[in-house]
Amino acid sequence: MMLTAVTGSILPIQAGINSRLSRVGGGAVIAAFISFLTGTLVLALYIFISRKENFQWTGLKSAPLWLFTGGLIGAFYVAVITFIVPSLGTTLTFALVIAGQLLAAVIIDHFGWLGMATREITAGRIVGVLLLIAGVVLIRKY
Repeated sequence: MMLTAVTGSILPIQAGINSRLSRVGGGAVIAAFISFLTGTLVLALYIFISRKENFQWTGLKSAPLWLFTGGLIGAFYVAVITFIVPSLGTTLTFALVIAGQLLAAVIIDHFGWLGMATREITAGRIVGVLLLIAGVVLIRKY
């Protein structure tokens, strides 16, 4: 759980870095491209050096096409966040991101989409989402 929290804490840092890169590099999409290119090179180097990862070519060939949309979603996310952070600020941007993530996660869990275990929407989960949305409203107002 700590690793997850730390991982979440670096996303605003990434957004700030990409936002600055956007200003010097020509725009949000350019910054997102450089971010993904750098990440791709680092991951390729890791795979090459560690030899811990093993491509399962047969599995990849038979996978449905929608399983390859994660990169599209990631590129969209990084480009939009890079564009939005300067105008909304880091706090409001990530409050909205977290609210959207939580709402989508509750729905995905409830229906068991994407192969996830089914977890019912409960009153406690609804209250949690509403409190987070209330937090977004307070952040926006103050």
